[in-house]
Amino acid sequence: MSFSISALLLFGLLLAMLIRSKSVGIGSAVVAVLFGYYLSRTGASAPIDQVISAIGNAVPKFGK
Repeated sequence: MSFSISALLLFGLLLAMLIRSKSVGIGSAVVAVLFGYYLSRTGASAPIDQVISAIGNAVPKFGK
């Protein structure tokens, strides 16, 4: 059985867990979200998306 999870959802849950465990404060979380938002609007978003997709495609193959 295989399922797909959005990277946005995954990172959102990770950030929520870090905030809840008080590893990251609210101010740091806001900075992280804003940095991600502004990074996605630059030319770096396409290469980052390609790297994340390549890692996502390689992980299931690694376990076989």
